[in-house]
Amino acid sequence: MDISGFIVQLLNGLAGASSLFLVAAGLSLIFGVTRIVNFAHGSFYMVGIYVAYSLVLTFEDSLGFWPAILLAAIVVGLLGALIEMLLLRRIYHAPELFQLLATFAIALVLRDVVLWYWGPEELLGPRAPGLEGAIEILGRQFPTYDLFLIAAGPVVLGLLWLLLTRTHWGTLVRAATQDRGMVSALGVNQAWLFTAVFALGAFLAALGGALQLPREPANLEMDIHIIGAAFVIVVVGGMGSIPGAYVAALLIAQLKAICVWLGVVEILGVSVSFTKLTLVVEFLVMAVVLILRPWGLFGRPQPVGHKGHHGEKPMVPASMRFKIGVGIFALFLVVLPLLTVDSPYITVLLIDLLVASLFAVSLHFIMGPGGMHSFGHAAYFGLGAYGAALLVRHLGLPMEITLVLAPLVAAVGAFIYGWFCVRLSGVYLAMLTLAVAQITWAIVFQWDDFTGGSNGLTGVWPSAWLSDKTVYYYLTLVLVIAGILWLRRVLFSPFGYAMRAGRDSFLRADAIGINVKRIHWYGFILAGAVAGLAGALFAFSKGSIAPETLHVNKSIDGLVMVLLGGMQTLVGPVVGAVSFTWLHDTVARNTDFWRAMLGGIILLLVLLFPQGIAGTIKQLYDSLASKKADHLGAKGVQL
Repeated sequence: MDISGFIVQLLNGLAGASSLFLVAAGLSLIFGVTRIVNFAHGSFYMVGIYVAYSLVLTFEDSLGFWPAILLAAIVVGLLGALIEMLLLRRIYHAPELFQLLATFAIALVLRDVVLWYWGPEELLGPRAPGLEGAIEILGRQFPTYDLFLIAAGPVVLGLLWLLLTRTHWGTLVRAATQDRGMVSALGVNQAWLFTAVFALGAFLAALGGALQLPREPANLEMDIHIIGAAFVIVVVGGMGSIPGAYVAALLIAQLKAICVWLGVVEILGVSVSFTKLTLVVEFLVMAVVLILRPWGLFGRPQPVGHKGHHGEKPMVPASMRFKIGVGIFALFLVVLPLLTVDSPYITVLLIDLLVASLFAVSLHFIMGPGGMHSFGHAAYFGLGAYGAALLVRHLGLPMEITLVLAPLVAAVGAFIYGWFCVRLSGVYLAMLTLAVAQITWAIVFQWDDFTGGSNGLTGVWPSAWLSDKTVYYYLTLVLVIAGILWLRRVLFSPFGYAMRAGRDSFLRADAIGINVKRIHWYGFILAGAVAGLAGALFAFSKGSIAPETLHVNKSIDGLVMVLLGGMQTLVGPVVGAVSFTWLHDTVARNTDFWRAMLGGIILLLVLLFPQGIAGTIKQLYDSLASKKADHLGAKGVQL
């Protein structure tokens, strides 16, 4: 470690901050005006660098490098406008989480479009003309192009400031972030305002990607890598704050640079690798900021308490007809493996469907009745899975005992994390759950001696009497049904009613003596324990476990399952889990472009069933029942 290395690392951090800022600024604009949590924003960044690659190689001699970079960003901006007009405009009145599901589906489609057109290989673009070399700083070489990037961030920040504060359109955008209803009442065409903002956000993300062309190769993982960092920057800086996004990007990029500079340091005789912290430093920053200042560094305080769920009918116990139907379906599940003896893969798939159902039900428990949106529920699934694997591998405990202890390991994690998380609400709660989940993933991913690191753990097999997959299926079936029925029973207990009261009206529930935060904390723990049971069953069914079970991708899968089925019904998460897992398996086995097909199916379902599959079916059933009752009532009056 020396001063020259420190200065160079700080300059690297400044260069990286500019690209992060461009992506985060676009995301912040889109969320501030449209209130859409846009998971497809990272895809615009990725498409931007691929389009720039093609345009630069095609028009380098005629158009030139820099016009081609700008044109690539414009092309992706127009793509963003097209997506907003054709798809997102149709679901602005749907619940916010279903809008999130739609943007997730768009991200799946865009990734496979890139794979189809450009292929799976990494593509390295040419150097920027005039900026190919390096300059010497304190005896070290520093790329000239990175100096250009350092200057690009403040320039874009200044241009955005002028656009938003010195133009009529910017005034409308700022007004829409404060009160969209008032802007509409003044006669402003909201639809075109939203389209313009979405196009600008996509343009900024694509520009950030295109400017990376001389620095790094284009690859298909860029979208998922950048979107997490962009969300962190937006939340840390303050939702909707462009200056906040720039300051947050600087803060996080510089902290990462300092961690790289420190390397491995001896502290009290213990070697501490700060380099490994680069995987999680942004989430650590976000967790600290959300705990101390939930609205971000430059954001505005939000109203106290959880937003109510107005217009949602209270849940009622299942009718006898429904119970009979569920009983018949359970008997079908018991008989099904006997009918598919010649197809052992069916049994494996059924186990996956059952585990996914239990995981989705545990997430729905806190999202639907609890009103707590979690983007990091995979942490408890993974803690249960790793708890089971470590108890078997390191302590030599039998599987039967680990199935009891593994959910307790996950419950302890939920106990600790939930204490911090339930003090927030809305998107801030969701982002804090994401932060703690990613911190957990980073620990597991890098703790080679204990968790196996990136390789995970193998040899996690069930007991001898469960070695047959059919027998293990029946054990999974019993435990999954027991877990689902237990959570259902809790929802119809005084505790469940208190949890839903806190969701519907925080202030009223608090006024009648309900400690809402404590109730939600307990609900968080219960959901974590059930997710841990699902994780343990998953580990023994596969015989191994890897860090991917705790990653944000697994949490997103859980969100998709819950939203696809519908949050208004208790059977919704089961329907969503079965539909998503079955579609994922079927599509992935039949085409290389399974993401695009799966995304297209999800988009179709979102457009046709805005309340989810089970929610829409229930809505239609209630409507038909109401019409039938009205008809019978009218007939009775005539008689």
